[in-house]
Amino acid sequence: MVSQESKRRVPAMCWGVLSVAICMMVAVPISRAGSLSFSTVVVDAGHGGADGGSVWNGLIEKKLCLDVALRLERILKAKGLRVVMTRRTDATMELSDRAKIANKWRNAVFVSIHFNANRNRSVSGLQTFYRSSRGRMLASPVQRAMDRDLTGINRGIAIANFKVLRETIMPAILIEAGFISNRTEASRCGSATHRQKIAQAIASGILAARTHP
Repeated sequence: MVSQESKRRVPAMCWGVLSVAICMMVAVPISRAGSLSFSTVVVDAGHGGADGGSVWNGLIEKKLCLDVALRLERILKAKGLRVVMTRRTDATMELSDRAKIANKWRNAVFVSIHFNANRNRSVSGLQTFYRSSRGRMLASPVQRAMDRDLTGINRGIAIANFKVLRETIMPAILIEAGFISNRTEASRCGSATHRQKIAQAIASGILAARTHP
């Protein structure tokens, strides 16, 4: 996920060099919420360039993030939404720059895509993080769609103080689409077919959160 701010490998454990603020994540149950009105989705492929993110089982997180982000872009555009990418190449980007790109757009939501890892290789599952009440309105349907459409443990949604969530002014979420440290989950995430399913599930959740005119 976000190595520039010493990313967690799993919030429940908060090991390594996590800051106190990031460790203070509180898991909450998923509940049906209201709808959001937006016409633009800012898609953030985590890591990139010099920041590879997690590297496990022959997979490099930054490559998986970009692949899913580009797939998500195509799906959302086909549904008539404007899509803004924070990166579409293997570029190094500061977290603050990702937020600045997002904050240029009005009537938008922010979706950051990551893959998780943990020293305990038995840990697996899908999770979505948010920071604000409006972020939760986006996180809930996205997590529901992933739980419905993807194989894997549902780790729910949780509050987090990640910089990309803290510095964006619109509804914002950060998705962890699987633990590549888990051999079984890594095998799935290494499949283009599964990554397409991830993108489709995320898109379904985003659309479910939207108020149609």
